[in-house]
Amino acid sequence: MTLPDAKTLNDVLEATWPAAKMHRAGPWMIREGAGGGKRVSAATVEADYTEADIASAEAEMQALGQDALFMLRPKDAALDQMLDQRGYRVIDPVDLYVLPVAALTQERLPLVTAFHIWPPLAIMPDLWAEGGIGPARIAVMNRVNVPKTAILARQTDQPAGTAFVAIHDGIAMIHAIEVAPKLRRQGVGTKILRAAAEWAQDNGATHLSLAVTCANTGANALYASLGMTVVGHYHYRIK
Repeated sequence: MTLPDAKTLNDVLEATWPAAKMHRAGPWMIREGAGGGKRVSAATVEADYTEADIASAEAEMQALGQDALFMLRPKDAALDQMLDQRGYRVIDPVDLYVLPVAALTQERLPLVTAFHIWPPLAIMPDLWAEGGIGPARIAVMNRVNVPKTAILARQTDQPAGTAFVAIHDGIAMIHAIEVAPKLRRQGVGTKILRAAAEWAQDNGATHLSLAVTCANTGANALYASLGMTVVGHYHYRIK
């Protein structure tokens, strides 16, 4: 089975973790993040531009009360160099992972192991908050208008981890994976991904995908061990 490419996964990201608002300003797509994270607050270039156009993007982001932040994909190498010369630094390089859902659903999880729940139970925002995922990011989940759910995993008869997952164009994207600190390295992350794959398959998706910072070595090791494949990269530059 051919895996979705990076462009496709970027479209899935846009649909499953959307900005509060978006608008075009010349060659730029400007995103209003409302505290929902870098992905929904970064500007991207979508048409021909010159170095002089960078100032207009900076002004647009300043008007929103946001940092001057650009998302750079491999095709944006020239812009990446221009921003470097203007004193922008690289922040949070990201890998895009994907695998067929069937790779994680050959053996179904026991019913008491993980649940698919929307809206989230009260314990789930508490678990997210432990990892710094607060109300502004919960608001991102609430405004998603494609099929979506949240995952609650259990370990030793207690809530152990949670995540958000949504489907666009037959591809599920999992976000906001958080495992209770005292229960890490006990297989909870694997349960969350398997539960997400089961829900995705039951709702017509063929693939499960996610975006993770390259610096998160533990998560990257987990995803590789489950057979997920890196199909793309991007990074940000911040002024």
